[in-house]
Parts: sequence; structure tokens; C-alpha cells
Amino acid sequence: MLAGVDEAGRGPVLGPLVVAAVLVESDRPLRKLGVKDSKLLTPAKREELAPRIRELAARVELRVVPAEELNARMPGQNLNEIEVDAFAELVERLAPKTAVLDACDVNAERFGRNVGARVTHPVVIKAMHEADARHPVVAAASILAKVERDRLMAQISATHGACGSGYSHDVNTQQWLAAYVRQHNKLPSFARREWETARRLMQRDLTQFLGAPAPPQADDRTAKPKKPVRRSRAQ
Repeated sequence: MLAGVDEAGRGPVLGPLVVAAVLVESDRPLRKLGVKDSKLLTPAKREELAPRIRELAARVELRVVPAEELNARMPGQNLNEIEVDAFAELVERLAPKTAVLDACDVNAERFGRNVGARVTHPVVIKAMHEADARHPVVAAASILAKVERDRLMAQISATHGACGSGYSHDVNTQQWLAAYVRQHNKLPSFARREWETARRLMQRDLTQFLGAPAPPQADDRTAKPKKPVRRSRAQ
């Protein structure tokens, strides 16, 4: 059995990190379905593919890491370590013969080694960058992770008002979060307090927050490794 594992929501200042794993006997049906890296698909196409992926998969597992959990853990762990735990948890649940991981660490080999050290059953771990572009089973996982995160963000918006995608480069997120802090003098529970965006807001540097050019990822210190130039994406 073959598993693919990927994440969505590594970089945003609002909302959860979602890790998904898909278990298949063969990735040929996924190839025929035409799955690809979720970042290359429209939201409508991801929503269309998600139930079909679940039908083709032997099993699907999700691990949602809410912002509240990230806030509680990050004083003692970095984001790479939290993601290693989440990836390993899903590999442990599925017990595949081989697991292909979209590595979150700049050192893909180290990421795979750290995940493997936390799995108790025999498994061949293949960790690499751009796995979602190279392996349909990882692309399928990336789609399910993104669809789930989008669903959870829609729930947050329905309860708290339209807060955008949760990424710091999203103007809707910027304006909503700045207004929330002005009104409540604190961050919402679903904000990631360790993110630079959140820190600046709580220091009342609103001019810099709303006026400065947005970085390509929410925070450089937590950013997923940049894709090689040869592919000229996540989260």
C-alpha cells in the first residue's frame, strides 16, 4: 500500500494547519482522475475532485492543528517539529508499505528521517520537495488538505465576519485582523500569536502592517521551502 501526505495552511496568520494522508493500492486511478498540486486548481475543481479522491482511496486521514494548538506548542517547538509530528501521526494511522511526503523542511532528507523516527511500524519513507507535483497520491492529499482548510476558514468567517483566506498578504485578512485588534485589544483565538503579522499588530504597528508589501509567505521563518526554479506554488 502507498500513502501520500501533504499539508495546507502552513503560513497563514489565521486558522488551522491541515495535514492529509491518502492511502491507495495503486496511484493509477488517481493519474486517470487528473489530480495535481492543489495550488494549480481552482477552488471549484478541488471541491469536485475531493469526493472522487475519497472514493478511489482505500483510506483517508486528516490531522487538523488549530491555531490554539500551534500557540500552545510553539513556545517549545518550531513549526517543522509540529508538522513532523502530524505527518508521522497520519503515517502511523495508515501503516502503508511506502509513504511519500511533501517535505516541509528545507532539508527533505532530514524531514523524512524525523518522520520515520516517530513511526513504529516498518515503512519506506520518501520525503521530497514538490512531491505534490510529482506523485498523484501526494497531489490527492494536498487537495483534501486544502478543501478541509477552506471549509474551516468558511466556518470562521461565518461566525466572525469575512476575514479572507487567513494569509497575511490577503488585504481582507489584513483589514479584518487590524479592525479586530483595534476593537478588542487582543488577537482572536484562531490567530497564530507567534507570527510576525500578529506581533506587529499587538505592538500597534498598524501602518506598517497595512502599508508594507506582503512577503511571499506569511512569515519567512516558518515558510515552506521555495520550489526549485525548474518549475516556473502551497498553503
